[in-house]
Amino acid sequence: MSDAAGPLTERIDSAIHRSPYLVGHTVRIEMRPGRVVLRGVVPSFYQKQIAQEVVRSVEGVERIDNQLQVDWSEISLGWAEAVV
Repeated sequence: MSDAAGPLTERIDSAIHRSPYLVGHTVRIEMRPGRVVLRGVVPSFYQKQIAQEVVRSVEGVERIDNQLQVDWSEISLGWAEAVV
């Protein structure tokens, strides 16, 4: 990772951790030439999209490769009961 990528990675990580929609979920950031790759597991397609939009809002991000996986079993029991 170049020195320029370091601060960008830190800004992306900070933006993800500030999002109330991504609290408690691990979103890994990988820097590739010309793009940011998102990996990890989230409980809904909504959160997958939110993660992408949070990263898109960070200055310096040009392309995003959203490889987040959706696993419905990751939904907390309390949320699932509230929806039913």
